[in-house]
Amino acid sequence: MAELRTQPTDQDPHSFIATVTHPTRRADALVLLELMGRVTGERPVMWGSSMIGFGRYHYRYASGHEGDALSVGFSPRSTAQALYGLLAAPGAEDLLPSLGRHRRGAGCLYITTLAAVDLTVLEDLVRRGHEFMTTENFT
Repeated sequence: MAELRTQPTDQDPHSFIATVTHPTRRADALVLLELMGRVTGERPVMWGSSMIGFGRYHYRYASGHEGDALSVGFSPRSTAQALYGLLAAPGAEDLLPSLGRHRRGAGCLYITTLAAVDLTVLEDLVRRGHEFMTTENFT
């Protein structure tokens, strides 16, 4: 079975964030680093070359494919922050209208700037996502 390309690495998340060229993305990434670490109680870990994760979960599909993935996390992209693991928890959809300006992707949220969102709602989404991803049985 093929190994997943996105694996935890030893790269330092702070060093990675320092390489982000867009000043808003870099500043928002530092806020997300602190926020997600505080809310989850997890230390940040680089997954692949551009994703910062907090916690992990194991999954196994009926096909037999299995692996580990980050519970919640983010990636500073050129046009927005991609936020992972926040949409699966029960009640997450109900919070999105209160979040502020965002876009949805396939399983992730895109936020152009944290100044356009309610950070209290974002913290709630992170908390719910982390709890759901780390306590549900994905095997």
